[in-house]
Amino acid sequence: MTEKFDHFEVSDVRFPTSRSLDGSDAMNPDPDYSAAYLALRTTTGETGYGFVFTIGRGNEVAVAAIRAVEHLVYGLDVDEVLSDMGGFWRLLTHDSQLRWLGPEKGVMHMGIGAVVNAAWDLYSKRQGRPLWKVLADLTPTEIVELIDFRYLTDVLPADEALDLLTRALPGKHEREQRLLGDGYPAYTTSAGWLGYSDDKVLALARAALADGFTHIKLKVGADIDDDVRRVRMVREAVGPDIKLSVDANQRWDVGDAIANVGRLSQFGLNWVEEPTSPDDILGHVAISRAVAPVRVATGEHVANRVMFKQLLASRAIDVCQIDACRVAGVNENLAILLLAAKFGVPVCPHAGGVGLCEIVQHFSMFDFVAVSGSTDGRWIEFVDHLHEHFVDPVRVVNARYLAPTKPGSGAELKPGSVKEFGFPDGPVWRNLSEFANESGRY
Repeated sequence: MTEKFDHFEVSDVRFPTSRSLDGSDAMNPDPDYSAAYLALRTTTGETGYGFVFTIGRGNEVAVAAIRAVEHLVYGLDVDEVLSDMGGFWRLLTHDSQLRWLGPEKGVMHMGIGAVVNAAWDLYSKRQGRPLWKVLADLTPTEIVELIDFRYLTDVLPADEALDLLTRALPGKHEREQRLLGDGYPAYTTSAGWLGYSDDKVLALARAALADGFTHIKLKVGADIDDDVRRVRMVREAVGPDIKLSVDANQRWDVGDAIANVGRLSQFGLNWVEEPTSPDDILGHVAISRAVAPVRVATGEHVANRVMFKQLLASRAIDVCQIDACRVAGVNENLAILLLAAKFGVPVCPHAGGVGLCEIVQHFSMFDFVAVSGSTDGRWIEFVDHLHEHFVDPVRVVNARYLAPTKPGSGAELKPGSVKEFGFPDGPVWRNLSEFANESGRY
């Protein structure tokens, strides 16, 4: 009997991180880390998992976006889909009805990304290997066939991408062994959330140093005078040799960004992240030129590979920050990795959200083994929140991500966590609702 894709099981899962201000920044002061979570079932009971990350309100919109894709997938032959993952990506992203809502951006694109990632999770489990290893074992031709080069060929035609991947083949096995032995460098944002008190920031910064981190990121953007004070405080606490980056989360206009980074640069910044709107290519160009040698990093809210093409080709960014759940999944992130490699821009993924560390580590590890061949000036973001809810949580030791060895993408949540934190009827949210009704505090 032919195995088919069956129904989508989509859950609205929310974690009340706003109560402790984990994840708080200048644009998002009260985030509840959340996932529009997809279990992609087959008729034989196999399952792949993916999700859209949000910060709470609006998660129901992401759930609806995933469900809007179901009719395109239901009943498809599983073997045929998994043997042509490039064709599967095009089937979903080229659908005329869904493209009208985009095209290739916004919540529908993210919903498609959850479905694509779930299919890759299933594929990796069938292969019996972690996603990074599955991708790294593909030939250059197979990788190129996964990517839609439409809109990219003026700067990166398929044959040039193939040549880039072919040039990376020497030393590939040795790099894989280094990855398995040494892991991949990490930096931490866990100490730097904007809502934390000074005492908590300092305690967490010192704990990060004790854990081996040599790169810490702080949130800025609410008030520049307070930003100066907090960055000075942390710099004095960690000393001159620790890399210190800041993240404005899109809060500033272009002129404000230039002026504010100018004031903060005295503390030896490594990069400034999201200094202005992620859609403003010209603004990023102006900021990048004005604040050098402070580097400009952007990517977690960049909608698609076309926007990344412009940011990279115009030299608007010095650090490319891919996100596992913003663009349309694995295939599109492969395109972005190749664009970054062409322009010599290091990729340092965004992972500030539930499950993002678990998934995005696979892209950096693939990049090291099969594309860039380097970890110099590259880190994966690490935030120490909510990993206990995942079946295969990240492992970070001495500020290095240890390479996953279990099959899959790492996206699978524990069933108990999905039930407990389901919104609005899970036990956690029912209890919080009762507390709010009684006290008016939540």
